Order: sequence, then C-alpha cells, then structure tokens
Amino acid sequence: MQTYFNDLADHMQSLTRAGEVTTAWLAAEQSDFIRFNRSAVRQAMNIRQIAFTLGLIAGGRRIELRTSLGGDPAQDKATLAAVLERLRRDLPQVPPDPYLLYATEVHSTEHRLPPALPDPGMVIDRVLAAGAARDLVGLYAAGPIMRGFANSLGQRNWHEVANFELDWSFYHRADRAVKSSYAGTRWDDARFAAKVDLAAEQLVRLAEPARTLQPGSYRAYFTPTAMNEFLGALAWGGFGTKSQRTRQSTLMRLHDGEASLNPAITCCENVADGMAPSFQADGFVKPGRVMLIERGSAVATLTSPRTAREYAIGSNAANAEEMPDSLELAAGDLPQTDVLASLDRGLYIGNLWYLNYSDRQACRLTGMTRFASFWVENGRITAPLQVMRFDDSIYRILGTNLLALTREQELVPDGDTYEARSTRSVRTPGALVDAFTLTL
Repeated sequence: MQTYFNDLADHMQSLTRAGEVTTAWLAAEQSDFIRFNRSAVRQAMNIRQIAFTLGLIAGGRRIELRTSLGGDPAQDKATLAAVLERLRRDLPQVPPDPYLLYATEVHSTEHRLPPALPDPGMVIDRVLAAGAARDLVGLYAAGPIMRGFANSLGQRNWHEVANFELDWSFYHRADRAVKSSYAGTRWDDARFAAKVDLAAEQLVRLAEPARTLQPGSYRAYFTPTAMNEFLGALAWGGFGTKSQRTRQSTLMRLHDGEASLNPAITCCENVADGMAPSFQADGFVKPGRVMLIERGSAVATLTSPRTAREYAIGSNAANAEEMPDSLELAAGDLPQTDVLASLDRGLYIGNLWYLNYSDRQACRLTGMTRFASFWVENGRITAPLQVMRFDDSIYRILGTNLLALTREQELVPDGDTYEARSTRSVRTPGALVDAFTLTL
C-alpha cells in the first residue's frame, strides 16, 4: 500500500503547475469485522477501503476534495487527475485564507508496526468459548490501518499499524449487562481469559437484587474504562490553544492558575506510544510527547497550524480540532489487586454513559453510571447498583478528592468505526476518589 500511495503522490507531483502546491492524505484499512449475538457469530466480513483527499494551494487559497479509490494505480491516477482539474476550476471561487499554514520544509517519516494479529478463526473459538452458557454480544474489529501524507514539495509520510479490538458484553436481563473490552496489537490468551473471568464474576453479581442509593457523596473507584469517559470529555475543548485563547476551554481555571488538580495527575499527548500517526493533514510532524498537565498544573496546550498563524505563536502540529489523538494519564502506585480493599466501602464504577458538561466553566460533568457498577462493603462486592445520575467537577474528581491512581494502565482505543476505524486511543489507570456526587 505504501508503494501504491507513493506512486500516486509522484503522479500528482508531476501534474502540479508552477505557483501551485498539491497535498495528498490517504486513509486506508483492511479490516475483519465479526459480530456476535447470543454467543454466536451473526456476521463476518472483510472490508478494504481507500479514501484519498487531494488538496490544491495557490494564491493564498486552499481547496480539497475527498474521494474513494479502488486500488488500481492506472485507474486511480486518472481519477485523481480529473479531481485536480476540478479543484483548479473551483479554486478561484474560494476566498483567500488569512490563516493558511502548511508544511514547506520537507520532513519525511515512516512508521510500521509489524503485524502480529491473531487468526480470526482463533478469535472466534476463544470468544465462543467465553460465551458458552452465557449471552455474549459484541464486535471484533482487526487489521492494518494506514495513513499517508504527501505534497508536491517532495514530502512523504507513512504510518501503518495493525491492531485489534474486541468490545463485548455479557447480557443478564433488562438493562443489566457486564461490558468489557480487549484491545492491542498481539493477542494474549491469559490476559483475555482474565478479563472473561472478571466479567463472569460480575455477571453472577448482577443476578442479585440491586442496591438503590440516595443522592449524596460516596467513596468511589473508577475503572480505566470509566476514566476514559472523563478524559474523553476533557479532550472536548479542554486541551486546545484556540479554546484557551477564546476563553472557552473547560480547563480555563487550570490554565489561569486559579485551580489545580491533584499532584498525581500528569497527562500528555503521547504520540510516540500511541496508534495515531505522528503527522497531520497539513504535513507537520508531531513531537513524540506534548506535556499538557504536570503534577496537577497546566503546562501546555495543543496548537494547530491555523491557530499558530492566527495568534502568531508556535505550533506543535495538533490536528484541526486540537484534540488529543494519543492521550495518556500517568500511572499511580495503587496495585490493581488492592483496589477493593482500598475502596473498603463505596462505589465500584465499571462504565459511565452520556457524559456532558453541566457547567463548562467549572469543568462540571453530568452523566449516568451503567454496566457493571457495584456496591462494595468491607472490600467485597455485595450488590449491583441501580443506574444513577452524577454531577461533579473534574477539579474534585481528579483534584481535591483523588486518593490514588492504579499502578497498572490500560489502553482504551476509540471504537468509532463511522466511515473508518479510528486510530485514537487513551492510556489510563483506574482512580480511587474520596467523594463522588450522585444526584438522582
């Protein structure tokens, strides 16, 4: 695929005229999708797709068009030549862009993670065995994901990673289920079995009468899956330079130094160890790490090229949304095996749903507990919880009320498959907090 992409890029470069710059962005994948329901395979398919975005820059103007390609070099070159002519025809109708900024220094890169994916038949066997005598529903997605950038100045960037994600639930009845996931680049039977055993234990607990809590504050433990929801909400407007400069950041008080998080909170954009490419659609190459929060204090933000041009500042090659692609929350020192004992009495929260901001300026979030959330007494799970709504501030959850982060982290990939499989991910530990506010 890389040779194919470079061949198309060379062809587009040969068609570029004086005074023009052309850019190319490729997003491709070859993925296996297997759907399970009632512990049986209901659908299995392999999808190969190539999306190609061609850009034309001239006279301070920029225009792009995205098209699907079939993989035949001769036919695809003809398609792209026609697209380029269309862009030339439409470009004069586009107003000049005062914040246009694109890479003009050639910085070519190549990153390949050698594929070590399990055979789909083996995965089916493992999943069906896990679902024996249970109602298992889930989706397995796996295969190589490819991203490429090229421009007519001679820059070539390539990123290829083969990974898998199994997202499944053991369904009990009504709205009760245990939701779990397993993702990575190499399948480990022991690790999968441990996740299945934990989910099976929790499934047994779900059959017991649920405990209804009164609104109030409770000691709580959040699994990495639940923490991913908090961090995902923060990524929506919390780490971008544009949102900070326009005073719309959900972490504005942190940026202003008016508030801080717990000293255990250190958070960075860690592209070096993530699954997302180290380059973006304007051709700029990202640093391996961008420290965002260090020991509870804000130290930097993600700056896209457009924001850099608008405010005359440096860019760290963030994407256009200025959202993290490979967010990482540093681990703490609480062993995973000691979580229940350390919680002692309170909430074990496996999943959070429907998060939104109830007060953006206060970084206050509301949402619902769901799927495998339990009441713990004397360090033991004693009953499942009825679904509850919460409303609390990140400055409390990850600030004044944070007691510990787990020593173990978990990679939580973005399971979005709309149009294409996502390369975004979050790496996070679990978190123990002293008080978490349930409202109804």
